[in-house]
Amino acid sequence: MESYCKRAWAEVHLDRLKRNIQTIRQNLPQNTQIMAVVKADAYGHGETEILSKLTSCGIKYFAVSNLNEAISVRKHCSDGEILILGYTPPECAGELIRYNIIQGIVSSEYAAVLSANAKDGRKIRCHIKIDTGMGRVGIKNDTPKQSADEAARIIRSCNGLCVEGIYTHFAAADSDDPDDIEYTKKQADFVTDTYDELVKLGIKLEHLHFLNSAGACYYKNERSTLARIGITMYGLYPNPALELPYSVEPVMDFKAVISEIKTIHKGDCVSYGRTYRAEKDTVIATVTVGYADGYSRLLSSKADILVRGQRCPVIGRICMDQLMIDISGINDDIHAGETVTLIGSDGTESITADDLAGLYGTIGYEVVCGISKRVPRIYYY
Repeated sequence: MESYCKRAWAEVHLDRLKRNIQTIRQNLPQNTQIMAVVKADAYGHGETEILSKLTSCGIKYFAVSNLNEAISVRKHCSDGEILILGYTPPECAGELIRYNIIQGIVSSEYAAVLSANAKDGRKIRCHIKIDTGMGRVGIKNDTPKQSADEAARIIRSCNGLCVEGIYTHFAAADSDDPDDIEYTKKQADFVTDTYDELVKLGIKLEHLHFLNSAGACYYKNERSTLARIGITMYGLYPNPALELPYSVEPVMDFKAVISEIKTIHKGDCVSYGRTYRAEKDTVIATVTVGYADGYSRLLSSKADILVRGQRCPVIGRICMDQLMIDISGINDDIHAGETVTLIGSDGTESITADDLAGLYGTIGYEVVCGISKRVPRIYYY
């Protein structure tokens, strides 16, 4: 294990990642392969080590947000199939070709300009995005036949492109609301019907994909050649209120240490703004983590931190680099330098990124992606 400053750090458990991949793979249709979503530095877990473990697990397909991420993945995965889900400036067409990257096509206009930037007879590999109801990017039409016709025009007129597939993205696959369930089914039907219409036009593509993490849990469909797995691979829930059909393990723990312990008296205040005032004599500990490390200020006086297997409440406002907790309920002799757990398990207690997200109105994705670069990632194999 590499040495690190024991102040605030994230522990990334690659053995858990492997078990999550095995579980997810066992629950996919036989012909559906995992496309691991590794954008945003593998959701904050650290791209290099995550990619190494994923490739050792036999993962071949990867999805990223942009060209810089794609090039970085290519440097680690020389023979991987890498799809850019977002926009790439057309003038970067040469880079797409050079690094053998698959580009998502978001509109007919974009396809034409990108194709025109492919030089010397070389083609850009791509998948055409179909907007079936997300309303974000993709070609949008009223019927699958119209979408197939538009996709066919792109395929036949854009000589600089090599179209290998079509795909869409579910808007509400993580909901159990009956209207959302019906909506998601309609999205799946629309994109599969679009593919079938393309076949009628004599165009048979290698890939049709529409399953995301939630879709792979609740809408398994053998028509999807790929399942774009992100959040569940990292052991979090697309929607914590909705049980997964299988168990996954959070891959990341977040820890820090106690730097000081003191007793404050009734009426004493803690931290900026004096928002916390002790109602009685209280033993408090200062913890070496703050919002600059990615522990949100919105958790002030809301979150708990685990100390020797017990929950200790955050008191007062979280500072940039430090926060304070009430440890009065712990009878053991606590010392400066002792490790505490912000995300993870200690004894019988556990706190997940999803738990923290629920305290300040966000999602687990944002919590793990928000753990800052100054927090070292420590890997366990």
